Amino acid sequence: MNDLAALNGLLDGSREESAPLVVVSGPAGVGKTSLVTRWLRSTAEEFPDGQLYADLRGHSVGGPAHPSEILGQFLRAFGTGTVPASLAEQTALWRSVTAGLRISVMVDNAFSAAQVRPLLPGGRGGLLVATSRHRLSGLRADGALCHQLGLLDSEAAAEVLSRGVGADRVRSEAHETRELIALCGGLPLALCLAAARLASRPWQPMRSLVEALTQGQGRLSALAIEGEFSVHHALDESYAVLSPEAARLYRRLALLPVSSLEARVAAVVCRIPLTEAERLLDVLVEANLLEDIGPDSYRFHDLVRLHAQERAQEEEGAPEREEALRRVCDWYLATATQAQQQLSPIQLTLRRTYAFPPELPCPFTDASGALVWLEAHRLDLLATVRTAYDKGWDDPAWQLVDALWPLFHRLRYHDLWAEAHEIGLRAARRGGDRAAERQMLNSGAIGFGVAGRTEEAIEWFTGSLAAAREAGDERDEGQALHGLGSAQRQLGNFRAAGDLLRQAITTWERAGYPRGAALSRIVLGEMALESEGARWDGLPAADYFAQAHTTLLAVDDPYDAARALAFHGRALARDGAHTAGVAELRQALAFFEQAGALPWQARIWEMLGSSAVEQADTGTAHDCFARAKELYTGQSPSDAQRMAVLLAGLPDRPAEPGEDAEPV
Repeated sequence: MNDLAALNGLLDGSREESAPLVVVSGPAGVGKTSLVTRWLRSTAEEFPDGQLYADLRGHSVGGPAHPSEILGQFLRAFGTGTVPASLAEQTALWRSVTAGLRISVMVDNAFSAAQVRPLLPGGRGGLLVATSRHRLSGLRADGALCHQLGLLDSEAAAEVLSRGVGADRVRSEAHETRELIALCGGLPLALCLAAARLASRPWQPMRSLVEALTQGQGRLSALAIEGEFSVHHALDESYAVLSPEAARLYRRLALLPVSSLEARVAAVVCRIPLTEAERLLDVLVEANLLEDIGPDSYRFHDLVRLHAQERAQEEEGAPEREEALRRVCDWYLATATQAQQQLSPIQLTLRRTYAFPPELPCPFTDASGALVWLEAHRLDLLATVRTAYDKGWDDPAWQLVDALWPLFHRLRYHDLWAEAHEIGLRAARRGGDRAAERQMLNSGAIGFGVAGRTEEAIEWFTGSLAAAREAGDERDEGQALHGLGSAQRQLGNFRAAGDLLRQAITTWERAGYPRGAALSRIVLGEMALESEGARWDGLPAADYFAQAHTTLLAVDDPYDAARALAFHGRALARDGAHTAGVAELRQALAFFEQAGALPWQARIWEMLGSSAVEQADTGTAHDCFARAKELYTGQSPSDAQRMAVLLAGLPDRPAEPGEDAEPV
C-alpha cells in the first residue's frame, strides 16, 4: 500500500508537466511488474484512451528489444498502416499520434534510458511507466520521477505467505515463518515459490522447507546480491515436487529461443497431445514456475528460466535437447509455410525440409488469421531463424525466411526483414543451394528498397542477377532486372531505369511470366507520369497502365490490377479525360478501402486532389488533399507534411452557398 501511495503521489505531483514519466526500479523478482500493473489498473479511469504494454526484454537471452520494434507495435495498435523505417520518423509519428490522447503505457524490463526515451507519448495527457532492474538515471534529464522498490519487510512477507498457505499456519509456525522469510530475503518471487511448495504438501511442517533451504550452496550463489541464492533453493524444491511429465516440459521449454510460450509449442517440444500440454502448462503456472501473461501465452521469469536450463543440461542428453529444438523449428516452418500459402498463393514456394514433420493442426483457417499469427509470432520466428542457423540447420533457416514473405511484404517490419534475409542468405550459401541464394537476394533486396536503403538494394539485386544468369534462370533474372530498374528510378536515373525495366519485360515474357512483365510496365508508366508530356519512350503513361491492368486481371492478381487501374485513371485525368479518370480512381479506391490498404487509399486521394487542381476545382482539391493528409499522418510524416504544403499552396477556398464570405 505504501508503494501504491508513493506512485499516486508522483503522478499527482506531475500534473503540470508534459507527459509524466515514472521509473520503478528494483532487484529481480521484487514485484515491480505486479506493483505497476496493479497501480495502472487503479488509475484506468484517468486514461480513457487506452493502456499499452510492452516487454522490453532487458535481460533476455536474445538481448533487449529495439525501440523501433516497440514503436511499430504501438503504432499499429492505433491503426497505423505503414510504419516508417527510421527510428526518428517512428518517434515523431508516435508523438504525433498520441499528442491529444490520455493513455498509459507500461514498458516492462527496461535495460537502458536510451531504450525507453523514444517511447514517450506526446502531449500532456499520457503516462509512461518503465520497470527495470537498473535505476535508469539517464531518464532524470527527461523529467523522470523515480521510485525504488525494495525488498518486502517482515510484515509484508508474512502476508504473502499467509495468502499462499493460510494465516493460521503462519501463526502456528511463527518461528519457522520468520526463518523462512529471512531465507527468502524479502524477495516476493522466492516467497511465492516457497508458499507454493508448502501449499502442495500441507502435511509437511514448515521446518522441513527451512532445513532444505539451508542445506548446501545453490548454483546461483554468485547472484546472491539480489537474493537469487534463496530463489535457487526455492526453485529446486518446487521442481522436486513436479510430476515427471511437468518437469520434462519445464526443462524443454527453457531450451527454446522464444520469448513467449503457448500450448502448441509445449505440445510439439514434448510430442504430446494439445490437451495434455494445456494441462501441464496449468501445473507449471500453479507452481509459480511459469507466468500466465494472456490467453494461451506464458513466459518464464528470467531467473526461473536459468534454473530450468540448468536442469535441462543436467537431466536431458544432448540428442534429446537437439531433437526438442528441431521439432519446434520444424513446427514454426510448417505453420509459416501454411500462412504463406494462405496469403500469397500466387508466389513461387521453394522446397521445404522437415526432420520431424509436424502433427498438430494449423492454428488458423484463413488469410486474416494467418497474418495475425505471423505478426504475433514475428519475434519468435526470427529467433528460430537465428537458432536454426547457429545449429547448422541451413535448409530450415532460409526456408523459414522464405515462408515469412507475407509478413515482410504486408507489414513492413524493416529491421526484421533485413536481419532475416542476411541470415537466410548466409544459410543458403553455406548449404550450397543456389536457388535459395537467389530467392534470399531478391526478396532481401526488395526489403532494402522499401526501407529506403537503395544502395544496398542495388548491391543485392546485382548479386542476384549474376547468380540467375549463371544458373540460366530467366524468371529470377527478370526479378533482378526489375529490382535494379526500380532502384534506379528511386535514385532519379530514369534512363538507366527504363533500360533495365525493358530488359526485365523481355526476359519475363521469354520465360512465360506475364505477371512480372506487367509489374515492370507499371513502373515504366509511373516514370511516364513523372516525365514531360506524361510519356516515356514515345508511349503515353495510360498505355503502360492499360496493358498492365489487362494482364494482371488475366493472371488473377486483383491487388496489383487495382494499382494499375488507379494509375490509369490518373493518367486519363492528366490527359484531359477528367470524368473517366476520376471514375477509375474511385473504383480503385473502393477496392483498397475494402482491402484495408491505407497506403494506397492515401495515394489515390492525393491523385484525386491533383486531378482537381488541374480542373481549377479548389474545393474538391482541398477535400482530397486533406483526406490524404489524414491518412498519411498515420503512416508517413514526410508525406503528411507534403500534403500540408499542397494545401497551403491552394487558393483560398470559395465560400459555400449560405456561408458568410470572409471580410475584405
